[in-house]
Amino acid sequence: MLLAAVEASGEAIIITSAELDEPGPRIEYANPAFLRMTGYEAHEILGRSPRVLQGPDTDRAILDSMRVAFVAGEPFRGEAVNYRKDGSTYVVEWLITPVHEADGNVAHWVSAQRDVTKRHDYEERQTLMVRELHHRVKNTLATVQAVVNATVRSSLTIPEFTRALSGRITSLARTHALITEDLAQVASFDGLLRAELGPYDERGRLSLEGPRVVLPSELAVPVGMALHELTTNALRHGSLADPDGRLQVTWWIEDGQPGRALRWDWAEHDGPPVGHPTREGFGHRLLNKVLASQTGATVDVAFAPDGLRVSVRMPLPSSR
Repeated sequence: MLLAAVEASGEAIIITSAELDEPGPRIEYANPAFLRMTGYEAHEILGRSPRVLQGPDTDRAILDSMRVAFVAGEPFRGEAVNYRKDGSTYVVEWLITPVHEADGNVAHWVSAQRDVTKRHDYEERQTLMVRELHHRVKNTLATVQAVVNATVRSSLTIPEFTRALSGRITSLARTHALITEDLAQVASFDGLLRAELGPYDERGRLSLEGPRVVLPSELAVPVGMALHELTTNALRHGSLADPDGRLQVTWWIEDGQPGRALRWDWAEHDGPPVGHPTREGFGHRLLNKVLASQTGATVDVAFAPDGLRVSVRMPLPSSR
């Protein structure tokens, strides 16, 4: 009954001889779960040392600790990289226990093993996500502080400051929501655009055309802020402030000698007459300075008679 239980166990189990020096210890028994985990047939592994499963990535410090425990006749628990028959690697968790004879000497070693590769991958992903979260929180706090300071400088009244700051923080929150919803921690350009302009897409006033382009968080945040400022300006002073006004946004990928870039044009039509701003507001500084410094973008702004024109060329990471 005991043998049947071991044979049916989902845990990989082997029994080896007691000698520690090569060519020992020798595998005297291996259950089916061990054979499935390693890819060996019983006749290929019996009589051989478990060292056959070790390779260049197996941590020697772990093996040295194991030997110290074995020499003392003590159980050992640990993890290391092992190699299957086909050469692929996996992370194995061992619990190796001595079987003593009546005189106290070790007669055999019983090793219960488990493939914990998926657990390790999950833990590594969690570590990376926590590190990314710390980085993003730090950057977000710095961004919020910069937004508050810039809004103070560009606002003439308390109500104007309150309205502008509330809108900018809300926009920043929307951008971060888009980023965190994606497993790759990216946001699409059209997603950012529609998050800002979606509520005003009525009577065919908006024309948004372009391919799906994903932006990493370090680009998505300043781009989202720039789109918010353009949208706010269009609603207060531009084409979206006029019932007959229209807005056209087109974007495309440009492949050239400097590398890949996102090109996008913001064109307002049939709005109220456009004049040059009498003072440099936050939105104007954002387009001309912040967007350029944080994303490497080049920005051209033109004040056409019937609406604002903005053309942006923003380099994209080669890995995206």
